[in-house]
Amino acid sequence: MSLQTQFLVRPEGRIAFDLRGPSNGPLVVAVPSLGDVRAEYRFLAPRLAEQGFRVATLDVRGHGESDVGFSDFTSAAVGSDVVALIDHLGARKAQVIGTSMAAAGAVWAAAERPETIERIVLVGPFVRAIPAPAWLRIAMKLLFMRPWGPSAWGLYYKSLYPTSPPADLATYRAELVANLRQPGRLEALHAMLADDKSACEARIPEVRARTLVMMGSRDPDFPKPEAEARLVAERLSAEHVMIEGAGHYPHAEMPDLVAPRIASFLAPVQEEVAHP
Repeated sequence: MSLQTQFLVRPEGRIAFDLRGPSNGPLVVAVPSLGDVRAEYRFLAPRLAEQGFRVATLDVRGHGESDVGFSDFTSAAVGSDVVALIDHLGARKAQVIGTSMAAAGAVWAAAERPETIERIVLVGPFVRAIPAPAWLRIAMKLLFMRPWGPSAWGLYYKSLYPTSPPADLATYRAELVANLRQPGRLEALHAMLADDKSACEARIPEVRARTLVMMGSRDPDFPKPEAEARLVAERLSAEHVMIEGAGHYPHAEMPDLVAPRIASFLAPVQEEVAHP
């Protein structure tokens, strides 16, 4: 089923999003990683909608169908877009899922709106300021420069699914590469890569939302995936679960395993809606 793209108007541009699931269901806002689009949740979102959740998936600034003319591409800015979308949809309560660097945006949003955001799911989360060596920062910038940057990103993206890549991965990667070739989109990716997450890390003590940290045991973005998952979970007084064999996108690589786990974590909010 093709979903209609809607737009949230922000001071500097528009954020693209779509909605599925019952209009009276608990709201779940799903935020994709940088270098990805809201279709990252193409396997998870329908499953959550079938469970009775109202699921909003968005394209982060500069990605997908969202505008590129923003001046701020930090995780805090992404978090502010999440809060604005929740308000736009008129939700009194909401849950947020954030993947990779968008997990920092989910943390920022939860700290900003503790009375609204009840639960957050952080998948393969980058939520800490982890200094990268200067040589690595330079290498990453060179690797993803135009004109070869979009294709290089596509090759890198393939490595994020080490065990059970989705059947549509080749087509999906081609669409991501085509999107990154559009003016301003690769530059938005660079700006997000440059964000050190310190603003979001500083707000971790303010988070009151129940939190689930989910990590693939073969996530290539972390030298020690389980150690990072445990550390983040400890900082947030959270649960953490390892998905054996999965890479950076366990919800897309192993949706039949991951979707029920996330739905179970979010299920208590359905009870609250049914019995306020």
